[in-house]
Amino acid sequence: MDWTMSLRDDFGVNTWTQRAGISLGFLLLLALFSIPIQADMVLPRDHHFSWKAGQWGQCVGDECGSGGYQTRTLWCVHTEGWTTHLSHCPLRDRPESRRPCFKVCGWHQDLFEWDVSEWGACVLVPFFSNELKLRTECVTAQHGIQRRKVHCVRTTNRTAVSLRICEFFSQKPPVEQACLIPCPQDCIVSDFTPWSACSKTCGLGLQYRTRHVLATPMYGGADCPNLTETRTCTHPVECPAGEEQHQYSLKVGAWSECRLPHDKDSLLSGRTTVDFSSFQENNTVLQHPHSHQHHLRPSHQHHQSRYPMSWELEVGYQTRQVRCTRSDGKNVMLSLCTKPSPPVTFRSCVMPHHCLVSDWSSWSLCSKTCRSSDLSPGFRLRTRIMTQIPDGGGNQCPALEEKEACNILGDLLPNCPRFEWRSTDWGDCRIAPLLSQLDKRLANISALCGAGIQTRKTYCVQIPDDSVPHHRKEVSRPVSARLCAAEEPPSSVQSCSLPCQHRCLLSTWSDWGTCLHDNCKEPQGKKGFRSRTREVLWVSSSPADTCPHLVESMPCEDPTCFRWDIQGRTCAPAQSHCGPGTVAQNVSCVNHEGEEEAVSECEDPPPPSEVSCEVACPGDCVVGSWSSWSPCSHSCASKGAEARQSRTRTVLALPGREGKACPAAPALEEWRVCNDHPCLVFYWDASPWGPCILEASMNLNGTSFWNETSACAIGVQIRKATCMKMNSGPVINKRQALCPDSARPETVRPCLLPCKKDCMVTPFSEWTPCPSSCRPENGSVASQSRSRTITQRSSNGGQECPDTLYEERDCESLPVCPVYRWRTHKWHSCSIVPDSVRRGLAGPGELCGDGLETRGVSCIGENGDATNMTACLLWAGPLPSQIRSCRVPCKDDCALTTWSKFSECSGCGTFRARKRSLTGRSKKKEQCLDDKLHPLEETEPCPCDELLSQPFGNWSECLLPDPLSPGPQQQRWRSQRQVKECGQGVKYRAVGCMDQSGRPVEPTLCTETGFMVEVCHIPCPLDCKLSDWSAWSACSASCGSGLKMRSKWLREKAFNGGRPCPKLDLKNQVYEAVPCHSECSQYEWRIEPWSICTINSVEDKPACGEGVQSRKIRCVKLEAQSGEPTSVEDSRCDQEDMPPRAQVCSLACPEDCVLSPWGLWSNCFQCDQNSTRTRSRHVLRLSANEKTACPDLIQSEPCIRNSTCFTYEYKLSDWSTCQLSESAICGPGSKVRRGDCLRGDGKMVEMHKCEQSGLLDNWTLSESCEVDCPVSCVLSDWSPWAECSHSCGSQGQAVRTKRILQDAHDEGRPCPSQLAQTKPCPIRPCYNWILSNWSLCTVEGADCGEGVRRRSLSCVVHLGDWPGSTAQSVPTELCGDTLKRALQQEIEQPCFVPCPGDCHLTEWSGWSSCQLTCVEGRSFESSGRQARSRAVVIQVAENQASCPHQVFETQPCKGGKCHSYQWRAGVWNNNERAVWCQRSDGVNVTGGCYQQKRPTTKRHCHPACTKPFSHCTPSGVCGCERGYTEVMTTHGFLDYCTRTPGVDSYKKADVKTNSGRFKPGPTQTRDLFTEWTLRPVGPDGRVKMWVYAVIAVGFILILFIITLSFLLCKPSQSSKTASAPQKPLSLAYDGDMDM
Repeated sequence: MDWTMSLRDDFGVNTWTQRAGISLGFLLLLALFSIPIQADMVLPRDHHFSWKAGQWGQCVGDECGSGGYQTRTLWCVHTEGWTTHLSHCPLRDRPESRRPCFKVCGWHQDLFEWDVSEWGACVLVPFFSNELKLRTECVTAQHGIQRRKVHCVRTTNRTAVSLRICEFFSQKPPVEQACLIPCPQDCIVSDFTPWSACSKTCGLGLQYRTRHVLATPMYGGADCPNLTETRTCTHPVECPAGEEQHQYSLKVGAWSECRLPHDKDSLLSGRTTVDFSSFQENNTVLQHPHSHQHHLRPSHQHHQSRYPMSWELEVGYQTRQVRCTRSDGKNVMLSLCTKPSPPVTFRSCVMPHHCLVSDWSSWSLCSKTCRSSDLSPGFRLRTRIMTQIPDGGGNQCPALEEKEACNILGDLLPNCPRFEWRSTDWGDCRIAPLLSQLDKRLANISALCGAGIQTRKTYCVQIPDDSVPHHRKEVSRPVSARLCAAEEPPSSVQSCSLPCQHRCLLSTWSDWGTCLHDNCKEPQGKKGFRSRTREVLWVSSSPADTCPHLVESMPCEDPTCFRWDIQGRTCAPAQSHCGPGTVAQNVSCVNHEGEEEAVSECEDPPPPSEVSCEVACPGDCVVGSWSSWSPCSHSCASKGAEARQSRTRTVLALPGREGKACPAAPALEEWRVCNDHPCLVFYWDASPWGPCILEASMNLNGTSFWNETSACAIGVQIRKATCMKMNSGPVINKRQALCPDSARPETVRPCLLPCKKDCMVTPFSEWTPCPSSCRPENGSVASQSRSRTITQRSSNGGQECPDTLYEERDCESLPVCPVYRWRTHKWHSCSIVPDSVRRGLAGPGELCGDGLETRGVSCIGENGDATNMTACLLWAGPLPSQIRSCRVPCKDDCALTTWSKFSECSGCGTFRARKRSLTGRSKKKEQCLDDKLHPLEETEPCPCDELLSQPFGNWSECLLPDPLSPGPQQQRWRSQRQVKECGQGVKYRAVGCMDQSGRPVEPTLCTETGFMVEVCHIPCPLDCKLSDWSAWSACSASCGSGLKMRSKWLREKAFNGGRPCPKLDLKNQVYEAVPCHSECSQYEWRIEPWSICTINSVEDKPACGEGVQSRKIRCVKLEAQSGEPTSVEDSRCDQEDMPPRAQVCSLACPEDCVLSPWGLWSNCFQCDQNSTRTRSRHVLRLSANEKTACPDLIQSEPCIRNSTCFTYEYKLSDWSTCQLSESAICGPGSKVRRGDCLRGDGKMVEMHKCEQSGLLDNWTLSESCEVDCPVSCVLSDWSPWAECSHSCGSQGQAVRTKRILQDAHDEGRPCPSQLAQTKPCPIRPCYNWILSNWSLCTVEGADCGEGVRRRSLSCVVHLGDWPGSTAQSVPTELCGDTLKRALQQEIEQPCFVPCPGDCHLTEWSGWSSCQLTCVEGRSFESSGRQARSRAVVIQVAENQASCPHQVFETQPCKGGKCHSYQWRAGVWNNNERAVWCQRSDGVNVTGGCYQQKRPTTKRHCHPACTKPFSHCTPSGVCGCERGYTEVMTTHGFLDYCTRTPGVDSYKKADVKTNSGRFKPGPTQTRDLFTEWTLRPVGPDGRVKMWVYAVIAVGFILILFIITLSFLLCKPSQSSKTASAPQKPLSLAYDGDMDM
């Protein structure tokens, strides 16, 4: 209990309170005088002007340190607030405007910091609204202020410096904060109970009613009022004359202490006598005056007094006082309280044995063994054991455990261990977990590549303490994972990638080049190579050296790396303008790419700088220049065909008669052999790179080809380069020269040797603890184990991992648990109260009756020797009973035979019986024939060993069998097996074992496991299933680049947590798109040279003029692979694009000017009407007639879009889908597209047209992309099954859990929603001690006085849901030691039964509800308080002087509530109403509400109704009596009451003369009519609205009447005499009936 308050009466209070109220008052007074008042103005008393200073500015200065200064602004301010010139303020009071300061620089931040003290005590705020005024009213709490000190200190020596230094870096911490102080809380009591019945059935008696305490006073609140009210009551029936005025009751006192019998001399001093004096204290027990020191064992006894070898009990006696009391509290003769049997004044008892304990054990180790951030001290314990069980009311045992603080500061302790997560190396990259179920069955797992996942194991380790010397540091050994539970473990799953075979996107082959030496810088021999190349447009990953060969070569003869390039001019005749002449030509040496080289590089002699030529003269034949060579007929020379090409020239003008003749027809055509190299193509093929090996000849210091730095050695990789013949295979080594050595790929390259990795393992964990207690005699030897974890696997020839990762050993031999047993001695004879005691006391004098018999108990060890009793207290189980009741037969006792044997049982559920009979005279005694007192037959249920199995609860979920864990020597790197998640499992249902009475027993008596087991099946998750790929569609573009597609469609949706489907389109399909190209036309026209211009000449004239020439046209098909044209029907080619087969031509006559054919048109820079293009020709032969000019040599035409001028567009196809390697399922890939060059008219042209326009520069044909991997959810293994949630009963469940290591991503299998599994636990019976309720107070053998109330301690069994279900009694041995349990519980309690007329205390009230101390509805404490009380009951007025004090007490409680209190008021009735205080939970209380806010219970009119015939109405305003009308003042108050005209009254009265003599009181009926009176003023004193309305209507009506009268009545003559003004009737009438 917290504290106890006793209330003596209504006025006197005797209390013990906490010192909180005194301390609070002292702090309040201290706060009033200690708070400084600061002002920011200097105001002299004799002046109206004062100085006002601004804030100090920032510290400035040239250097950091104390040489800085800061300034502030000063004003001269008038008291009214306006500023004026500084001269008006006194100079002597002028504050300083400049002061030195410490200039702080940035690096000072590490030198200074804020030093903050703890918050001080909460004190009241003395100022409110800027006035010096204490708060006189407290609602729920009082606002206070806490302060603390803030300093700026140096970090080196903690000395204080100016606050401005630290303010430069950070804001100053607050020095004040608001706090709350609870308001004084008055005592709160409940409402009174109803009045009790009258204490007498006739005449004058007493009635009482009580109330109980709900909340005790706190923080100086008002004390509790009297809890009892008493009033007299008079019974309507008069007491008959001569009847007894008093009642008599036999009253007993408390039993004395148990004592041993004494000699006669000492007996008289301790004899109990009858005392007829009145009791002074009702609850006082008179003690015997003699000493009791002979009971106690002397302190100087030998060692066995504390550690006895046996226990013996002694039997003594107890006595008590017996009195006969009258109802007025006085004692009378015992004969007036005669009972059928004399009262019992003595009885046998057990002499008290005090509890004995052993010496204290040594202090345990301190719980705080290291230094941590937690500043709380540690503690250590010491214990002692009980060596003597208290008995007979002996002293209870003291505390058996003691705790004290230790290592309070902990400065000398080592740092506490810290724990963190560590992880092993990542495992191998695996792609199989990303596959669906169907893909796993179809795919070649070993050939997979691309993105995958890899896992690792996490474990918890202890971090070594850095403060410990190196030789004492602990290694980071694994510890339990729960020590790292506060931190999130590192990721156990990550993405990875396995390299795939590279895919290369290549360009088309270039044309075959000229015959060149393999090395033009060092030409050798006369054999060379013609080569063609292709380029890598995109590679799937680097390096690109795994792409196919990029160069193909063919051997050739007479290679030439350099040649002469000739640029000729026009022919210059030597004489005149025609005839022989010379052509000057520019000669330069160029390489095979057309680049100019030094002349010395060309081996052949240079061509001449001038060559002869001839300009045709008039009349000569004119022949055109040679055409370009036609395409070669074959790409290479074979045995059956020779590749040739030709060129031609035509006759432009026939000769005249004397002119030079034309050459013969064969001279107009030339043929030459082309592509004369054999059809043999060779290329270099490179094998994959071999492994990186260490090469001793590698110069590590001179390797400039390796940029990375590594501790590992640099090696080489070797591959083989083979010369391959197209479509044949490798050539023999002798013919390796058929491949150019310059194109030979490299066969050796540097590499980084893989580092040698040794296996790394953690140190062994600590050994698991061994049992610290002893082991049973037949128990198995316990073992302990330890393990370690592989953190890095060995590779590249590193040290292999150890074989032993798990060790197990037997624990050190534990002692066998000692075996001790109790040894009981023989029962002593029955001990009763001796005759020497009986003779001095009232009661039966015969030496017989009830008594006690005892026996000794000792402890026997394993070998049969007696040992210390404490050993049996620890190991031997419950202590046997040492005492039992007995009886020495008296003469008048009933004689009975001994009980017979129990009858035989006929089976389970039956009963057995035993009998006895009366003997001798007892058969005729009436009291012996009472079956209740002396039963002659007993029955009991027969023991039954049959048990019943009963299932409990529901079936558990289907559980898969646990995977086999690796044995101690088989533990390896984390297995990559797939944990089974579906299939056949088992489910459990708990089975309880019950006896025939339905009581649960151990389940192993019915079943081996305590479960019912059934086979079940967990359906496997089904992944989303798609169809196979469809066939490729046609190319989306009929001409040029496009996409072709294929698709899959949905066949089965995912089920039961399977992998979801990919993103499907509206048709439930997924598709794949790749680029494609459709030839715009596989057919094209091939033309041959024009024939000779044929002129039809009739006359014998030279053939000249216009003619016709023709040519052959054929349609050919281009073979896609070989490129060789094949003639087909002309209908296959586009007829619109067919070239003309014939054309008009002209041959110049001998005298005409001959011009060369037109050259090519120049390019149009812009396709608009203002642009033109031109072409030119030159003169081949001048006209014979000098007067005849040659035609134009230059021709121009406008640039017309899509006719003479074309624009070009680079058209791109759509992107393909992300393309992966054939063996990859996700990860990095590429998407490609293709482009075509379109002419403005929509026709596709060669790509170089767009290249010339620069259209290809801004576009990319390939991009990297990535396909998200369908990462399935990765879970940890199931944790071990946790311990059962309940150690017994049917509610226990074991749980195991999984942890998500990797969330599902993209199309991966999702994580299950259930990450925990439960299974039932075996149903074991729950045994509990149960205490019955206290019995009523019983007084043995008397009517009132000191008695006892009891409660029983029993053992019950239930299934864990008690007290919700029924519990059944079982033998107490199943619950434990009854004696020890009874010592922990109070089984008997003294009580008092009041006699009629006694003034006594009521029973304790129930504990009130738990209430918290709250501030504005919120509590600031974790535990509350509850109270209970006892009120005083007065039965007879004469006994008030002997009344005890009322008592209340409090105790802490949990789960309290905040309560508020509010005044409640009833309805008004005759100007009165009920007012009470109500708690927020609806309970009516006394106390808690502020008296200042208490509503009034009686209603009064203000001002008072003093006018004649007025009274206060229930509405709270003054009104007039019936028959009178209120006349109100302009303010709405009653002016006077005037008699209503026409209302008869029983009495006449003159207001002027009878104002003070007649004021009859208003009756209820009169008040009712008075309320009906129309009143212009409401109860609140305001004029009612209808008054204004009536006035307004009346005013309008008067105006209307006046106007109407003026119009209708026109008086002829005005009256000169006016009648006397009349007073209005309502105002002139004074209430006199005579008027």
